Amino acid sequence: MPHPVIRPARADEYDEVGRVWMESWVSTGLAGPSDFLLANLRARIRREIADGWSLFVADDRGAIAAMLALHLPKLYLDMLFVAPAYQGQSLGRKLLAFTRTQMPDEMHLRCVRENEKAWRWYEREGFVFEREEIEPSNGFVMKCYRWRRPIR
Repeated sequence: MPHPVIRPARADEYDEVGRVWMESWVSTGLAGPSDFLLANLRARIRREIADGWSLFVADDRGAIAAMLALHLPKLYLDMLFVAPAYQGQSLGRKLLAFTRTQMPDEMHLRCVRENEKAWRWYEREGFVFEREEIEPSNGFVMKCYRWRRPIR
């Protein structure tokens, strides 16, 4: 079975990307699914793209398996969400490897403190915890991480 292909998202896919984002977020146990959440995520995709996001998807023969949002000028990995049906298949690792081709020397990210599965994964992948901060838009405590390419 071939792995999903990582490629830029198309505008006609943004609503589906929002659905995948919501389902993945809900799978963390930190929120429940709702039409309100879905509408907010779909609106945010368009707003963030206008603000500089580079949005990618993992395309599994036409099905969106994951979404990846990067803000390249800021060296920021903003969102990496894998659809529940694709979790546990190393797709996150493949997306992170792709991210390192886009930002090969350094990047940073934030992760919700209560999403322990995610931040522990980033730590295993070489990200170093720097600080915590509160996200004013939702009140979540965010763990801030940085990754730098190892010096050889």
